[in-house]
Parts: sequence; structure tokens; C-alpha cells
Amino acid sequence: MTTPVALTIAGSDSSGGAGIQADLKTFAALGVYGASAITALTAQNTRGVTGIQAVPAEFVTAQIDAVFSDLDVGAVKIGMVAQVASIDAIAAALSRWKLKHVVLDPVMVATSGDRLLASEAVDALRTRLIPMASVITPNLPEAAALLDEEIAVSEAGIESQGHRLLALGCRAVLIKGGHGEGAESTDYLVTSEGTIALAAPRVATRNTHGTGCSLSSAVAAGLAKGEGLEPAVRNAKAWISAAIAAADRFSVGHGHGPIHHFHKFY
Repeated sequence: MTTPVALTIAGSDSSGGAGIQADLKTFAALGVYGASAITALTAQNTRGVTGIQAVPAEFVTAQIDAVFSDLDVGAVKIGMVAQVASIDAIAAALSRWKLKHVVLDPVMVATSGDRLLASEAVDALRTRLIPMASVITPNLPEAAALLDEEIAVSEAGIESQGHRLLALGCRAVLIKGGHGEGAESTDYLVTSEGTIALAAPRVATRNTHGTGCSLSSAVAAGLAKGEGLEPAVRNAKAWISAAIAAADRFSVGHGHGPIHHFHKFY
């Protein structure tokens, strides 16, 4: 039996709710073996980020090469990249190893509002990593920032931004609607074949730390297991919705607490 493997390339969250830690929890919850390459260390909790230490680009490369040279990686999730040098290192490594499935979560700002990506690195993200992605998973503010536009407020506006993001070279765009308003949280999967709206009841909870990281990791987990993109996105949406709905079972920290990755088990 072949064990599905996914690699997360992202930053570490010392409080365990987002980043590498959330990604590995997601992979485990969905039956996928998780490996990691850490791009940055953050001093972070549910209230905010108090420090960031970027990992040298050459060591990011060393981690990625060590994983790919030994493990049969089915999908990669890319989260916090922190700096231009890391983006260049990741792009070069993905070119060398020719991976089929790459899920790029263009992380720019934490749930707490703290900036996680240097402004000068945004253009490198656009030009180096987005064209390599099977799917990118921006939230509404990130989609707008990548396009230097205002945040879309209508379904037509969101779909239009999705198509402009597609033009940057990725094969699909999943615009996450968690920052929107209304009774439902709707994500939009935009491809060259059209747009699929995926709605779920909006959950009233403060415990949303790591939601974006975990959704993109859930998509990568599905791809690693051999699912097609649309089934992987639909299954990820259902799983993350349940994880958010179960988040208030936890009492962790005093700010935006984590979602419940293992809601199926306890």
C-alpha cells in the first residue's frame, strides 16, 4: 500500500494554530503523511505575532531537497514564504523536482492583522510562484492585494478578480470568502472552464486562527491522495467548515483561538 505524502513549505507558528503546525495537523487528520520545510520562525500566539526570524534561503533549499530525494511527495502546499530569497529558492526547487500538484496559499497577513510577507516580496510571489501553482488560495484581501485592486464585494467582482489571477499563470484560483459578510461563507473556484461557488453556513466564532492555512493544506491532502481538483476542493471545504463549527470545543489562548483539526476524533 502506498502512503500518500504531502509537503508543506511554510512558517512555524509557536502557538500551534497556524502555519506548519496547522498544515501537519490537517494532513494527519485527512490520512496523509506530512513532511515540512520551514521558511520562517514566528513568535506568535492567538493574540498576535511578536517576532519573525526568516530561515536562510539555502537552508530552505536543503530541507526541500532532503524531502524530495527520499519521500514520494504527491503534493506541495506553500504558505508563508517571508522573503524574496525564499521565493527564489522554492521556485528553483520546484523546477528541479517537477512536482505535479502545487497549492499556493499567498499568505500576507495573519488573522491578528500582523504582516507576514515583506511588501517587496509580493511581486516575486506573483511572477515566480503563482505561475507554478496548480491552484492558489487567496482570501478576499489577498486576492485584491495581488491585483493592486480594491476588495471585491460582489460575486461578479470576485469572479472577475479570479479570472485576472488566472491570467498570472496558475491553473486554478480558489478565492476564500471567510472575510465576507452574510449568513453564508462562500468560496469560489475559478478555472478556465468556469466558476463553482461553494457555500457553507457562516459560523459565529472567534476561533478562526489558522483557517486559511488549513483549507489550503486540506486541498493539498486531497490532491496527494489522487483526488481531482474539484473533489479535493469540495472535500476540503466540507472538512474546514466542520473544523470551524467545532472550534468552540477548545479553550486555547485569549485571542483568536485555533480551529479543531481533529473534530472527527474527539
